Amino acid sequence: MMAAVTCLTRALRSLTLSHHALLSSQTGAQTKLGAQVSSTAVQVRGFLTTAALSQNRTHWKQIEKYTIRPIGMKKTGGRDHSGRIRTHGIGGGHKQKYRMIDFQRLRYEADREVKPFDEKVVEVRYDPCRSADIALVAGGNRKRWIIATENMQAGDLIKTSGVIGRMAVSANEGDAYPLGALPVGTLVNNLEIQPGKGSEYIRAAGTSGVLLRKVNGTAIVQLPSKQQVQVLETCMVTVGRVSNIDHNKRIIGKAGRNRWLGIRPSSGLWQRKGGWAGRKIKPLPRMKNYVNLPSISA
Repeated sequence: MMAAVTCLTRALRSLTLSHHALLSSQTGAQTKLGAQVSSTAVQVRGFLTTAALSQNRTHWKQIEKYTIRPIGMKKTGGRDHSGRIRTHGIGGGHKQKYRMIDFQRLRYEADREVKPFDEKVVEVRYDPCRSADIALVAGGNRKRWIIATENMQAGDLIKTSGVIGRMAVSANEGDAYPLGALPVGTLVNNLEIQPGKGSEYIRAAGTSGVLLRKVNGTAIVQLPSKQQVQVLETCMVTVGRVSNIDHNKRIIGKAGRNRWLGIRPSSGLWQRKGGWAGRKIKPLPRMKNYVNLPSISA
């Protein structure tokens, strides 16, 4: 009991200390602590005060310099920059690496003459980012990835030319020519809709288009969907059919394999359509025109 009273008395006495005494005691303690720290100073690692390391890394979609090495990708899960889902049915899956495909076949080297050139196929391999196989080709002082055709193999020589002659050429599979240089009825893929922009049509596995006719400096090509497009005859195409023709015949086998591929299951609210949603016989769509032809009034 006496011990408790003594402690309480000391506590009350400490509260009556003057403000000056508190400041002097604090100053003395800081001086003593500083002397101890200076005497026992140790070299430590400094903090990074510049931008975060993540800001110094270039996003794989923003890499401008071409490279044939695989590039690591970060999965989005179908979400945009705000974190909201923009595309449903995406998520998970095995890690993938992106390989930059050169869709512009007619790309001359900087120190080479503007004339037809040959390239040799180094390898044909699977690409996780697309349904078709890809081929590594080498020619001159460069290597690049392109979309492989049906029968393309390592060791093949493929030709690329931008010349439109008076006579139609007899092209081999995998060669790239302007539409104006090919005979009517040729199977084509990797179609450009604007010269020099790179191929945008007929790039999926096993697909091919048909060169129907050539009219006044333009060419009309039938797409795999039976849609017809009219483009300039200087647009480049690759002769033949895209590789991996059995892609649509693959058997998934179980739900887990879709998860490996990064495909999430559909919502439980989804119900299969009945017979009322059967096939309708519709007329073919009108031809798409990508040529800026002058009007009749002009």
